[in-house]
Amino acid sequence: MKFIVDKELFNLIPNVCFGVIIAHDIDNSKEYPEIESFLDNEIENITKKYQDVKAKEIPEIELYREAFRKIGINPNKYMSSIEALVTRTLKSKMVPHINPLVDLGNALSLKYIIPLGIHDIDKVKGDIEVRPATKEDRFIPFGETESETPDEGEIIYVSGNDVRTRRWIWRQGENGKVDSSIKNAFIPLDGFIENKESILSLQEEFENKLKNYGIKCTKGFIDKDNNMFEF
Repeated sequence: MKFIVDKELFNLIPNVCFGVIIAHDIDNSKEYPEIESFLDNEIENITKKYQDVKAKEIPEIELYREAFRKIGINPNKYMSSIEALVTRTLKSKMVPHINPLVDLGNALSLKYIIPLGIHDIDKVKGDIEVRPATKEDRFIPFGETESETPDEGEIIYVSGNDVRTRRWIWRQGENGKVDSSIKNAFIPLDGFIENKESILSLQEEFENKLKNYGIKCTKGFIDKDNNMFEF
């Protein structure tokens, strides 16, 4: 299986880059109180640090807003997943506990202000790509059963014609839900050369925490000079 980023995205956003974690032998059915505490601590940290700041004004988030503009997405209408997460957290001072893997991902996203996705490899058919959408691609919105067609040329996460995430890092669909049954995960960390060090730090911390639970991990990195990672 491969993770491939279409060169068109690098033409639009030359500074974009991706950290990748592949995790195997996950047990997402147990309770991990320390992960819940970690998430709660990161919620407290970010709400204290940015208590008088709007999410869109945070420099790390402005990187994603500018990138959205470059690929034709209005960030005021479609917030990146990290802006949406931070916005909700600052407003409500809480993030729901979903399951251990999702909670860990949310905690690390808040800590580093970097969006990440979690995809069940065993529910993906074929390579995973970030590319412009075609007329054949289909997306099932979260919580729904009927599919929709993304705008042609829209940047998407996709496997075959199964769209995992619309508008690049805007929203994962119904097929991208992570539940207690997940055993093997593909975890992309989306960012830019400007926050590359934070991406690598998040990648390392995520990997180390997973390994502490006996989860096997491999990791990779994608940029304009290397647009494919095979795993």
